[in-house]
Amino acid sequence: MSFSVEVEQKQNILCVRLHGELDHHSASELRAIVDRHLEEHNTKHIVLNAEGLTFMDSSGIGVILGRYKKLQPRGGRLIVCGVSAPVYRLFEMAGLFKVLSLEEQESHALQALGEAV
Repeated sequence: MSFSVEVEQKQNILCVRLHGELDHHSASELRAIVDRHLEEHNTKHIVLNAEGLTFMDSSGIGVILGRYKKLQPRGGRLIVCGVSAPVYRLFEMAGLFKVLSLEEQESHALQALGEAV
């Protein structure tokens, strides 16, 4: 299966919607897209919508943690939403929920960051 990324800037929040398989081949694409938006826009927070994500390996974890670290100097947060059971288990085993927030839906994540939905 292929991989695609959809991004939408809402004020200072970058909404990133993932579809397909996030593996070592697609991780560099995701990194480049998100980093470009972080540089070009006034992005403080990221909402990562994993609703369409069917698979993720350790490369995906690395990209997500790297973007989290880029938000820290800005005082920002990275919130993950729409996580399937297998991806949730991977996040949990990697300890990501110790640093990232989890919301059920994108609209809840935006509300948590103060964005009117």
